[in-house]
Amino acid sequence: MKVDVEDVSTVKKILHVEIPEVEVTQELDKAYMTLKKNVKIKGFRPGKVPLSILERRFKKDMHAEVSGQLIQNSYVEALREVDLVPVGDPIFDRPDLEKGQPYHYSATMEVLPPIGDLNINGLKLNKKVYNVTDEEVETQIKILQKNQAQLRSIEAERPVENGDFVLIDYEGFKDGKPFSPTSRTENFHFKVGSGQILNDFDKQLLGMHPDSTKEFSVHFPSDYYNKDLAELDITFKIALKEIKEEILPKIDDEFAKDLGEHETLTELKQAIRGELERRYETQAERELRQDIIDKLIEQSEFELPEVLVKHELSALVKEAHNALSYRGLSLADTGRTDESLSKEYHPRAERRVREYLLLQKVVEQEGITVTDEILEQAYKEMAEVINQPVDTIKQFHNTSKEAFEVFQQKSLEEQAIKRIFKNGIIETIEADKAEKEPVSPLPG
Repeated sequence: MKVDVEDVSTVKKILHVEIPEVEVTQELDKAYMTLKKNVKIKGFRPGKVPLSILERRFKKDMHAEVSGQLIQNSYVEALREVDLVPVGDPIFDRPDLEKGQPYHYSATMEVLPPIGDLNINGLKLNKKVYNVTDEEVETQIKILQKNQAQLRSIEAERPVENGDFVLIDYEGFKDGKPFSPTSRTENFHFKVGSGQILNDFDKQLLGMHPDSTKEFSVHFPSDYYNKDLAELDITFKIALKEIKEEILPKIDDEFAKDLGEHETLTELKQAIRGELERRYETQAERELRQDIIDKLIEQSEFELPEVLVKHELSALVKEAHNALSYRGLSLADTGRTDESLSKEYHPRAERRVREYLLLQKVVEQEGITVTDEILEQAYKEMAEVINQPVDTIKQFHNTSKEAFEVFQQKSLEEQAIKRIFKNGIIETIEADKAEKEPVSPLPG
């Protein structure tokens, strides 16, 4: 067998393989012998059909079968001979096989790029410090207060005002007929002025009194989040049942006790401050990791295998779909397509692949391995993040080889990051307020 490699680029190769005529003949003879034993042709006893007839009737199928067998028999050995490890599935060029001739085929593939040794010692890294302000703590307290608010019916005879909470029944009609996206809804509760349905809808409620009805039309804009209503004129019939006001609890020690786990308001504020500090520390560590990756990227230029980029891009698009689905939305609801999403996420996919390859290089270069103790710690950290028992996570990885390999790879990458950090020159800088990521409301 003769094997040559054509270098299209540093990551794209074409493997050219020539199988000697003698091996081709042997494989053909073997295939026809098997066919001769099993084929049934009228006028011939089993096993007595002449080869010339078999070739005339079955040549195309037999040659295709044999060429496939020759590739299967030789491909792995050919890769080993030229020391190639493909990334993803190769694309085979399979010409027709000719009797009495050597067989040639080629396989186009991508491989991992060559990456030179990386300097991981003494890298100048920046770690940001995010200080929690009293204002942020008070903001979280206000959110918790809002969550604990109660609604009380207004007994005084007065019309709806902006900011009131109302209880209504409503139904929307299109061209005088009931319209399913605005089907009859009873006991709908919302805050007037919030624009939950539409600002123009809210304005129509102003001045109404309880136990009254009203009919009005509104126009939904072209960019309305519900595409079934965009650019439509809908006539609503509503019945105002009740006006309510929001009663906020007093912020004191009793308020803290009602939330549970805290005896005083001071303890609650300390707990909130601690949680904000933890979240900002997570942000700082994530940004430090990105700084490390940036420093590695600066050291090495290399091509990326497109198959890896496509795989990562597919994962990012899937993540986007899942995130929207969790919010009860589809991609179409946002006015985007998979194509536009792929274009938007392509640079991010390339960075992810580059990060993976660089950290893998550090792992190999430094001889980094993961011990049972390291894996045990990684299991504990994952359990805290996803709020699942350690044993449950271990059991899942024990039954899924692929999941365990991903988990192990991530653990190796984290060890590489820790080693770079340990050997780096760290400058701590106080972050600006504008650099803080938005903090979602803390659980009460």
